[in-house]
Amino acid sequence: MRAWLPTLPLVAMLTACNMAPNKSDTSDGTQAERPAAPAPDPLAAHDPRPGEPLPPAQADDRPRPVMQMQVVLDRLGFTPGVIDGAEGLSTRNAIAGFQEAHDLDVTGKIDDATLAALRPWANIPATRVVTIPADFAAGPFAPTPPKPEDQAKLPALAYQSLDEKLAERFHTTVAVLRTLNPQPGARPAPPLPPGVSEDARSTFRAGQQIRVPNVGHDRTDAARVNDAAWLGTLRMLGVSTDQPEADKIVVSKSKGTLKAFDKQGKLVAMYTATMGSRHDPLPLGEWKVNGLARNPDFVYNPKLFWDVSDDKQKLHLPPGPNGPVGVAWIDLSKEHYGIHGTPEPATIGRAESHGCVRLTNWDVARLAQMVHPGTQVLFEA
Repeated sequence: MRAWLPTLPLVAMLTACNMAPNKSDTSDGTQAERPAAPAPDPLAAHDPRPGEPLPPAQADDRPRPVMQMQVVLDRLGFTPGVIDGAEGLSTRNAIAGFQEAHDLDVTGKIDDATLAALRPWANIPATRVVTIPADFAAGPFAPTPPKPEDQAKLPALAYQSLDEKLAERFHTTVAVLRTLNPQPGARPAPPLPPGVSEDARSTFRAGQQIRVPNVGHDRTDAARVNDAAWLGTLRMLGVSTDQPEADKIVVSKSKGTLKAFDKQGKLVAMYTATMGSRHDPLPLGEWKVNGLARNPDFVYNPKLFWDVSDDKQKLHLPPGPNGPVGVAWIDLSKEHYGIHGTPEPATIGRAESHGCVRLTNWDVARLAQMVHPGTQVLFEA
């Protein structure tokens, strides 16, 4: 990873992702003070070495073969979007990425050769049990209003609940966490206010032991990051500071994927992505990375959205994981376009965007550490 801070314009006008970089990206290109090393992460994975037997206390409570494969692929950089134990498009893309990186037949399906290549990680369980730390559970949490004018009044577009924060930490959804942790005998929850997502309801609490997807490659090293807020974001998302360096990014419209290649042309990461629509098609061609905004603010300009009335007021929305571009904005040389995160990870690969390339927050956090100004970006059909 290269530790760098881009010099970005004060306001980058985007076709559909109209934002401004937050204050952690300095206008003169200087770096912020290096953060102090944080205490060990109590939510981090503890894996046996390849070939080592799994201690009985770390074993799954029952077989979850698809989720086990997903957590291994997620650790290796070929992410299945949300880890949910389902064999969907994003999982097939992750399998195909692993196959390509290991010179196997690229089918997106599990075969004997792919199983053999995955065997070194067969001792990684699909889930693990963690105890929710008090500081992680402290919040603040607040429902995300559906209207931008109400979002603009908030100090941050933070997580709506502890459940949602836990889901992002373990690269899954609130629904999957609740399925992994049924609460028999619980009373029916009262109805939420109109327009408020079910993700705004907390069913977990500090000190509780819960079963979560066993995401790994989640160690953070303060020596690699010059921005304390960004280090906190990486830790919050379970994303390691140790990422490969990308020399070229390829976004495929037909496959719905984003691939990262190193200087030797080897595939080092692949993510399912959402890009473009019939109103804002993906601009095919060769571009490059101009810079990066971490934990960015967002300038909401109705005139740049085809589905919003021009009579609406331009607004400045605060940063946060539930902001329209999530935790990072990778600015491209194609004016008004970038690669960014999302407040709705379950929609990646399943919904159109307003033109930009959208990833889960944990995937864009990984990618933001791989690229640098000048990294090549190809948008292909």
